[in-house]
Amino acid sequence: MSRIGRMPIAIPAGVTVEIAENNKVTVKGPKGTLERVLPSEMEIKMEGTEILVSRPNDLKKMKSLHGLTRTLIHNMVVGVTTGYEKKLEVNGVGYRAAKAGRKLTLNLGYSHPVEMDDPEGIETVVEGQNVIIVKGIDKEKVGQFAAEIRDKRRPEPYKGKGIKYADETIRRKVGKTGKK
Repeated sequence: MSRIGRMPIAIPAGVTVEIAENNKVTVKGPKGTLERVLPSEMEIKMEGTEILVSRPNDLKKMKSLHGLTRTLIHNMVVGVTTGYEKKLEVNGVGYRAAKAGRKLTLNLGYSHPVEMDDPEGIETVVEGQNVIIVKGIDKEKVGQFAAEIRDKRRPEPYKGKGIKYADETIRRKVGKTGKK
């Protein structure tokens, strides 16, 4: 049995969850509203202040969908209550980030500054000149946009220059040595 799928999802105060036909789940909370159509094979039930997810049979596909469905609903509930954030660090001489309105401008050693617009429902905050915080209520969108920012200049293994996640460690390599 799926250990994660069996766990009930507690609904905190101030959050409303609606389950429509075809397993369309809508979660409203203090930070906003999220909705998602989940696999129709799963059975999603409200019991008091908890949501329970159960599966129809023990086929491999159903087992894998069971835990996924429960986690997706849990992520929506956490998103509308506390939200998600990813922290990125810009390392390198002359590399910097700036924010103007909804536009994030990155100077990453290219001949031109890289400009990115915040997608719908995502907010970026620049602390100092080299820390970017991506915030939002949808975990998937926050992670995706943070990955897109990081892709503009990935960290390189020799000097560690580039954009990296705050909790990421870069495997460093030794540079070339002089001839004897």
